[in-house]
Amino acid sequence: MATTTISHRREAPVESVQVSGYEVPTCTERESDGTLVWDSTSLVVVEVGAAGRVGLGYSYCPPAAGQLIESKLADIVLGADALMPGATWREMQIATRQAGHAGIAAMAVSAVDVAIWDLKARLLGVCLADALPRQRESVPAYGSGGFCNYSSEQLRRQVEGWVEQGFRSVKIKVGRDQELDTRRVELLREAAPEAEMMVDANGAYTAHEALEWAERYRALGVRYFEEPVSSQDLEGLSWVRARSPGGLAVAAGEYGWNLPYFQRMLDAGAVHILQADVTRCGGITNLLRIDGLCKARCLPFSAHCAPSISAHACAAMETVRHVEYFFDHYRIESMLFDGTLEPKDGLLTPARSRPGLGLELKRADASRYAI
Repeated sequence: MATTTISHRREAPVESVQVSGYEVPTCTERESDGTLVWDSTSLVVVEVGAAGRVGLGYSYCPPAAGQLIESKLADIVLGADALMPGATWREMQIATRQAGHAGIAAMAVSAVDVAIWDLKARLLGVCLADALPRQRESVPAYGSGGFCNYSSEQLRRQVEGWVEQGFRSVKIKVGRDQELDTRRVELLREAAPEAEMMVDANGAYTAHEALEWAERYRALGVRYFEEPVSSQDLEGLSWVRARSPGGLAVAAGEYGWNLPYFQRMLDAGAVHILQADVTRCGGITNLLRIDGLCKARCLPFSAHCAPSISAHACAAMETVRHVEYFFDHYRIESMLFDGTLEPKDGLLTPARSRPGLGLELKRADASRYAI
């Protein structure tokens, strides 16, 4: 009887670790949200190899994360069992203790963790969602972008494009020009009359300002208010959440780096919907634990960005509400990788026909943006 060799191995040692960095300019001169202006997005890509297979992971972060991977994490990953991502994750936490478990270190660990999970799935010959405790075929997604510097026509075209793709929820940035924000939300309603309306202030308001705007946005039909105040201000978030009008959910958490942060956010009663970013929070290993935190508190979860990774991870999360199909990230992922997921009827569906994440780095195309 023929048997597969990988599925019965006790070990599949990692044989190679390769790190590369890229910086991709925005498709317009610049983009802005309520607190930041940028003209490019950088990411670090990690490739780990074993038994003739290569797993791929990445994080949207400065190249310093790649330097940390090479100096602190590569030696841990080399020789580690690719079929035991959790064990490698634990060792990486120990190795980055002196660097701190936030910021650059957290993003470095996240990128490596995703790559090892991707490698495990490829070794097993299944898509990553199936290598996890998959609970659903597809994950709802929402269109996200609507940058503050967009003209009315740019905003309308983008939102109408999301509607054509079947998204039932759409989100735009607010908080930079308060005189225009009301009109921008009204335009959102005109362009997507049947969709759930969402806004993201990226921490642009004080708590008192945020409450005033929560009432205005709800009166305009908005149902989701992301980061009305800074995610570091848990007291302020809690104050706004407790006083926000009915039907308006306060969401935050994209800048959470570790489980203690998310625990503090939940203990503070800071959100109706918890967010996390798989490329920041410690990778897939830690994201599944965040699902447990949400389940214990009967709260829904929403994934921040990186849709080609998030869709696989969220297919294994019981509390997931949706994945953010963020303009910058789905654009960059389609530029640098073959095999990115395309939304259908507002859903992202990890394909069983492609092992792992189903992504392959387009090296020739990516080399244009190498740093």
